[in-house]
Amino acid sequence: MNSVSAPALLLLVVVALATVHAAPRDGPASTECPAGIKAAKAGPAAQGVKYTTKYDNINVDMVLHNERLLNNYMECLMDRRACSKEGQLLKEIIPDALQTDCARCSEKQKQIAGTIMSYLLQYKKKYWDELLCKYDPEGNFRKKYEVDEDDEDDEE
Repeated sequence: MNSVSAPALLLLVVVALATVHAAPRDGPASTECPAGIKAAKAGPAAQGVKYTTKYDNINVDMVLHNERLLNNYMECLMDRRACSKEGQLLKEIIPDALQTDCARCSEKQKQIAGTIMSYLLQYKKKYWDELLCKYDPEGNFRKKYEVDEDDEDDEE
């Protein structure tokens, strides 16, 4: 299960980071990045080639609610733990997905993205902030899609 779930979750995080159902806006990003997080760089994109749909039918809720699995995947994404071959490949896709507004994502991946993003923002804000620091260090994604503009009064 680990070999299937890890790449699947990484792909879904790619989609979640690249797909947000909000109107674009102008303004500053509000997340302060901790020292030591190295920004990921986008490589050349394969034009017109879609990301794999191999993992589109996983039980994403089960993965998100398994603390051990979720933590292992986060450690992989943040370069604090070794990744599987598939996980490494998918981790490398994140900058491209952000840069292209998920143009290579399937519709199912875009739908699942809302679930991933909502969960991370609501229950794992630290994980979300770390991912944005690594994969959106200049705050372009946050600015464009109003990420981090939630009511801070709701946090406990």
